[in-house]
Amino acid sequence: MRSNRYAMNVFAGAVATLAVGSRLVPGHAESGPVLRSAVAFVSARSDSSATSASSLGSASSMSSVASFTSRALSAFSTAVGPLSRTNALESAFRGYFAFKAAHPGEVKKPLLYFVDYGLSSTTPRGYVFDMQSLQVVDGPFMVAHGRGSSTSQYGVPTRFSNASGSNATSLGLYVAEGTYDFHGHSGGRAYSSVGMRLLGVSTGFNDNAFDRRVVAHGAPYVTADKAGRSEGCPAMEPARAARLLPKLAQGGMVFLFAPNDEWLQRDPWASSTSAASQSASSGA
Repeated sequence: MRSNRYAMNVFAGAVATLAVGSRLVPGHAESGPVLRSAVAFVSARSDSSATSASSLGSASSMSSVASFTSRALSAFSTAVGPLSRTNALESAFRGYFAFKAAHPGEVKKPLLYFVDYGLSSTTPRGYVFDMQSLQVVDGPFMVAHGRGSSTSQYGVPTRFSNASGSNATSLGLYVAEGTYDFHGHSGGRAYSSVGMRLLGVSTGFNDNAFDRRVVAHGAPYVTADKAGRSEGCPAMEPARAARLLPKLAQGGMVFLFAPNDEWLQRDPWASSTSAASQSASSGA
């Protein structure tokens, strides 16, 4: 769904967006470590206006994404519980910063909703990170996966799909869109909650999510100790959704991870080579 229509100076935009982000979330009156690093990085290269966009993308952009990813991993390494694979956070953070560098106008808020679907639905596997202050906003907490992703009500999802009608979870990176009044059914009873639309940007893996109406929302089948199955949505407890989703909406990001090698190798944002290439081509 994405094209290379975002021709812009990658780093000027990225730093500007980081600065704007510091004013969007309460309590961020001061520059965070990532913003200070970005300002120093770009200031040290004051002659960058004479540098071609392609060389910015292929050298400086890659270096910056790697630097930001390393800082975030250091900050969160002791704050996040056991994950299904050691590179789970690295993939999420690298994808986040690569997309932010390539499309700074899309990432209006410094929040990242991360889910490790390599863990079972009876294990807390969701987090919301503040990628500017490098703090955990919430988590770990229970998150649902699609009923098309597992054969049993509880367990570890093993099948992921981008196809309509699959009722499966779609892995990859998403931009958080607006909220709305969500209505669903569980156990034969109707319920209402806040919903947040998701725009999948991992081409081939989740870019059909918006048309499939895969959204983040609250659901009564997600409780403090287990999560039932959705129709592909990363649903959470209703009270948590009411608290978190309005903060994420209109410019936060979502990253749904699983230890799926085919996806990790081919997703344009999850793999290091692809993410750097995508960032470079988008900034050209």
